[in-house]
Amino acid sequence: MASFFSNIKRFHRNNATTLRSSPLAEISGALGDLGTLLPLMITLAVNGSISLSTTLVFSGFYNLVTGVVFGIPLPVQPMKAIAAAAIASHTSERETVAAGSVVAIVVLVLSITGLLHWVTRVIPIPVIKGIQFGAGLSLVISAGSSLLQPFMHVWRLPLDNLVWSFAAFVLLILTQKSPRFPYALIIFVAGLVLAIIAVATSAHRRLPWFRVWRPYFELPWWSADAVGMGVAQLPLTTLNSVIAASALAADLLPDLPTPSVTALGVSVAAMNLLGCWFGAMPVCHGAGGLAAQYRFGARSGTSIILLGLFKMVLGIVFGETLLDLLTAFPKTLLGIMVVAAGLELAKVGQSLNHGASDLWESSVEHHKRHRDVSDEERAERWTVMLMTTAGILAFKNDGIGFVAGMLCHWAYKFVDWVERKRSGRRSGERRPLLNA
Repeated sequence: MASFFSNIKRFHRNNATTLRSSPLAEISGALGDLGTLLPLMITLAVNGSISLSTTLVFSGFYNLVTGVVFGIPLPVQPMKAIAAAAIASHTSERETVAAGSVVAIVVLVLSITGLLHWVTRVIPIPVIKGIQFGAGLSLVISAGSSLLQPFMHVWRLPLDNLVWSFAAFVLLILTQKSPRFPYALIIFVAGLVLAIIAVATSAHRRLPWFRVWRPYFELPWWSADAVGMGVAQLPLTTLNSVIAASALAADLLPDLPTPSVTALGVSVAAMNLLGCWFGAMPVCHGAGGLAAQYRFGARSGTSIILLGLFKMVLGIVFGETLLDLLTAFPKTLLGIMVVAAGLELAKVGQSLNHGASDLWESSVEHHKRHRDVSDEERAERWTVMLMTTAGILAFKNDGIGFVAGMLCHWAYKFVDWVERKRSGRRSGERRPLLNA
């Protein structure tokens, strides 16, 4: 408990120092995950599967607490498998939140029993890297297919077309070597202006107006469909939102205490066990969101604290009246932000054979040194990572990718074991007999 409060004090100092030194970068980083949040949240709200105002207030509160407790730009983002299933089947609000509570209960059990921590020790680093690499490429593919590709032959929308995405892409390329450049802030402001113009000139849409949030209690409905959606979400939450997110935090922010998988698991469980009674969207953390917010400038918990406060104000003051404006936000701009986030997450694969955590070992002088990796081991680690990534991309399922990577890893281990046995027998046969 003493270390917990000590870390919070350290995070507070780091948050304050980072905000004073680079406020625009922190604000920009806070907006880095909008490409994932907005499309899913808006569609779920339009379908009546969640309450927009409650989601903004609750997720904003989660952002605020996360920034204080963990001190890093750890995102609060939709549970993608549940969101996709709810959108496809127009699931009711009670079933959608029930699905999130199913995930929360299972993850909480895994966390408090220590099973989640044990699983993390068993999973080899190449498989974790493969999950991160696959998640990054999945973001890039989803950005192209759902946000950018529909506009390939649509030019009748002057405020949302590929001209805007090309301009955003050029700006992204020009600022590649300036990681603290407030790219996401500029894109957000530009998109907001375009959305306001689109709504103001439309006869069927209205700009937001004052409407105080009125929270309500709602009993989740644990139907067979809700339980099924929760089970389908479990591999994504445990592997990407907890295990991969913890590993990525250690890679991106090595100077700050890394949140443990147990702490992240408890956090995911607490968020959904609280929000499921009020119609809030099922949420989790995620490696992709962390990579996005880091890519666009966030380096401390300040970024998501600011985002949380912003979301809470919007939810309390405007609530559901924001739907028209959010729907009008240019998807072509969001698409480029998602592409950049995906590439940032995929980049962690470059440390697989040099710099990965399992390649450091203690020396006699109690200093860590990087061990030598043979060409054969490099090839094996690379193959395991790619096998994991291939499973994720081919089946659009983190669980299948995880199983494929583990099978590949253990196949190599089995072959090594067989070869050691054979070489042991051969050396035994060559050993001279002792004279009696």
